[in-house]
Amino acid sequence: MTESPAVAARIEALEMRVAYQDRTIEELNEAISRQWKEIDSLTRQVARLADQLQEVRDAAGATGETEPPPPHY
Repeated sequence: MTESPAVAARIEALEMRVAYQDRTIEELNEAISRQWKEIDSLTRQVARLADQLQEVRDAAGATGETEPPPPHY
């Protein structure tokens, strides 16, 4: 059974689309992986900063109450 030129052209076009889609999916996967690593790093950094801030508050003797305004206010 021989393929007509139109069918062969359609098959070739579909194969090209699949190849482009595969490449796009791989690029998106790489981008998501990079973003996930960055989000993970930033999450750890925020947690460290929160711990440091709490240590500073504890060292300063902060009671957690709001400070009254200064007398000239």
